[in-house]
Amino acid sequence: MNIPHSTPRPRLGTLYGVSLGPGDPGLITRRAWALLARRDAAWVYPARSTKTPSYAFDIVQRAELAPPADHQSLLFPMTHDGEKLARAWLRAAEVVLPKLLAGQDVLFLVEGDASTYATFGHLARTLRQLDARIPVEVVAGVNAFTAACATQAEPLCEQDDTVALVPAAYGVAALQRLLQDFDTLVLLKVKPLLGELIDWLDAQGLLAHSRFIERCGAPDEQVVNTPAGLLALRGVKVSYLSLLIVKNPHRVRGERIRGCLKKTSAPVAQPQTEEADA
Repeated sequence: MNIPHSTPRPRLGTLYGVSLGPGDPGLITRRAWALLARRDAAWVYPARSTKTPSYAFDIVQRAELAPPADHQSLLFPMTHDGEKLARAWLRAAEVVLPKLLAGQDVLFLVEGDASTYATFGHLARTLRQLDARIPVEVVAGVNAFTAACATQAEPLCEQDDTVALVPAAYGVAALQRLLQDFDTLVLLKVKPLLGELIDWLDAQGLLAHSRFIERCGAPDEQVVNTPAGLLALRGVKVSYLSLLIVKNPHRVRGERIRGCLKKTSAPVAQPQTEEADA
């Protein structure tokens, strides 16, 4: 009696979110570098428009990593229109999915860290909606704000400092509320509101405690860390890849728990001895 053999399932490719750090090729991790050195994986990377080069691809070019023949940009437009974004994510997923179904691994190159305000999450979710079997791996990377603190030789936070990571689009009203609870504000995507943010920092007496970093780690990186320099940025066109790190020395801290809490254990019951019969 012949027993039919089951046909083995074809291997699915893995989608990798390969974090490249903020711009300095020296900040690419060993794990990311090993993946990028492979010749059997496809590369894809985000671009804001067909006329705008991919910053992620620029990082690997400056690292002198040779791209495979199978590499291409995926369009992720800069818009808050949910329908346009959903269509762009779907188009990107439809480019990548056939490669993964054919068993080829795909490296999605992303500046900074793939889990922090990155386009990778949108692509991964959309792909899994199309085929839930697709394996996904995220390669952690250096964030722009931690690299920016390193360039200034200043800590992002110490001991029990609190840190808020905030897209500047929430506006100064939200930042005013955050000042009560946070020692450090990391303001991302500051380009559209930079002048307004600088005026607010000036009014709060925080200019001397603020740092502006543009294109951190890139050859044209710019750092502004003086009140006069920050005031001079009002009305200046800056890169989308810009951020502000604001230290708040005026925050009044509430009561904090020091050390470990001691657990109070219930008293151990002592064994009882029976009295001898009289």
